[in-house]
Amino acid sequence: MKAYYKKHILEFKTPSGTSRGILKTKEAWFIIIKNKTDFGVGECGMLRGLSIDDRPDFEQTLQWVCDNIDQGLHHLYDQLTAFPSIQIGIETAFKSLASHDPFQIYPSGFSKGVVSIAINGLIWMGDKAFMSKQIASKLKEGFGCIKMKIGAINFDTELSLLKSIRQEFSASEIEIRVDANGAFNPQNALEKLKQLSDLDLHSIEQPIATKQWDQMAYLCEQSPLDIALDEELIGVFSMQDKQGLLNHIKPQYIILKPSFIGGFKGSDSWIELAQAKGVKWWVTSALESNVGLNAISQYTFTKNSTLPQGLGTGSLYTNNIASPLEITKGSLFYNPSKKWNFNL
Repeated sequence: MKAYYKKHILEFKTPSGTSRGILKTKEAWFIIIKNKTDFGVGECGMLRGLSIDDRPDFEQTLQWVCDNIDQGLHHLYDQLTAFPSIQIGIETAFKSLASHDPFQIYPSGFSKGVVSIAINGLIWMGDKAFMSKQIASKLKEGFGCIKMKIGAINFDTELSLLKSIRQEFSASEIEIRVDANGAFNPQNALEKLKQLSDLDLHSIEQPIATKQWDQMAYLCEQSPLDIALDEELIGVFSMQDKQGLLNHIKPQYIILKPSFIGGFKGSDSWIELAQAKGVKWWVTSALESNVGLNAISQYTFTKNSTLPQGLGTGSLYTNNIASPLEITKGSLFYNPSKKWNFNL
């Protein structure tokens, strides 16, 4: 058995705005494992500026994994705690190698094209005209749930955008989630949450920046709008620390980005703890290529969540890996009649 890695630069169709700036490209890293007859591939979904493993020795660690692939999945995984995106890369690659089809990572009704996954439509930050255009497009495409990133432009402008949606569509017709990416100030966050709650929103992700557990716990207790933790989960590795975070903050939801939190094994541990405390959850991709998105989507389907998932990022790029994944009427499908085009 041998392994190697390769890098692919994904290019956004439209520069995409976040509270951390404008994204034009995204690095994708793939680990490929080969034996005499088969191959397996997994994506390491590291995201610059956000992933805990965005560090100078990332590529060096990828090479170390390839040089030591014979140590096996479990031994390698345990040594990669500080590199969650590489953990999911090797989890996927080993499952891919063991499968009769390298892209059937978690075989199910979804991966066979029988059942779809409900997803939210993502609205990127920008000026009012740009965001309004995206919203109209997602509604026309049949999404029953949209997620709007807020916090980069004037809050009153964002409120007016949300109000304009609600004037046309009720909460029973369109579920709206918002994601502040930590942009609110703890001193005025509660007032903003109260204004947002008047618009019958589903929830808000990460209203204030991470590592402010007391302030976040206060907001989760006082806010009339449900709060979902997202970035707060990054870098929290041990079961004891995960338990401590959930006990202290008591969020209504947590959002799982497997590439940021130790892959599928890491996600399983968060789900186990959350469900024991009555905390709801959904899974979100982290701008992976279709290779990573496919593995995460197949994993997510096996978890039987009834909530719309954040898995609609595959159509963002001009040069994504061609795959059977497609979005129709607000749902993600795996179309077996379409072929993968992954060059080893």
